[in-house]
This record gives sequence, C-alpha cells and structure tokens, in this order.
Amino acid sequence: MSKPKLIHIKETKTVLKSLLKNASPLIAPRILMLLVEADHQSTGISRRDLADKIGVDPNSITNWRAVYSAGGIDAITSHQKTGFRPSVFTAEEHLAMEQKLKDPKNGLRGYVELQNWIETEFKKEVKYNTLLKYSIKNFGSSVKVGRKRHIKKDDEAVIRFKKTSVKNTKKSATKKQQGSKK
Repeated sequence: MSKPKLIHIKETKTVLKSLLKNASPLIAPRILMLLVEADHQSTGISRRDLADKIGVDPNSITNWRAVYSAGGIDAITSHQKTGFRPSVFTAEEHLAMEQKLKDPKNGLRGYVELQNWIETEFKKEVKYNTLLKYSIKNFGSSVKVGRKRHIKKDDEAVIRFKKTSVKNTKKSATKKQQGSKK
C-alpha cells in the first residue's frame, strides 16, 4: 500500500472552523476535508480514509487536494455553479399568462391551447413540457380538471329545476300518498 499524500495546510484550525460555519452545503465538505487533513498533518491520511470520514467519494478528495495545492483556500471555497437557468418567460409574459389562466370567462381547455395562445400573443415557441412544468410550478394549474361550478350558472334556475324535476315530483307524490294513508 502506498504512503498517504501529505498536504501542508496553511490555515489554522480556528480559521477553518469559522469558514465551515459560514460555508454553503457545496463548500462545507471541502473545508471539512482540510480540517481532517490538519489533524493528520504529520502522518498524513489516505484519500479513502478521508473520504470515509467525510462521507464523499475518494475521487472528490483527489480533486479537492489538487485544487487546494494549486490555488489555496480561495480556490477550494469558490465554485463554478451559476444557479438555475434563467426563466423562459419575462415578467410581463408571466403576468399575462397568469391573467389568462385565472380569467373565469375566457378559460382554456388545455395546455395545447395555452401553447397556441403564447405563440400568437408573444410570438414565442415553447415546448409543451416546458409550459406544463412552468404552469404547474408558478400557477398551481392542473391538467384538464373540470370546474366545480360554471361561472354563468344561475342559482335560481337550478332551484326551480330541482322543484319541477321528475325525480322530485315522484318523491313528493309518494310522500302525499303516505300521508293520506295514515
């Protein structure tokens, strides 16, 4: 078995611990690696043992050691991740879509219809799945769910219909017959 690689850690443990407290979840294992390396400064520690103590892959340890050796603490605490992709829709398009989806008088029957509306309104082609995920995430929409109540429904007409429907007429006739038999 080969000898463990010795790396000279320039920072003190107190500096590394303070960096660890403020570190993001992406950077914290890297600083933890430096802390464990500092504990084994004289004897060294193998990358596999170090990976087991930290809970990462041994290849990550190899990469982080190389980065630290080349650039120091600044190199190991920086990363190239830029975050999420920019949104497909601008703020104005987002507001227009929200108004269109929440308009009860001019409802859409599905995402294909919304996709066509976006194409005509904004002159922008958007994939169906992109639109589907965006609508569910931002507006809480769902695929073709029937409305609980129609917006043009007349409550008085419903009551009149229920009073004069055949089913209710039969019920009232049987109640009258039962009442006359007693």
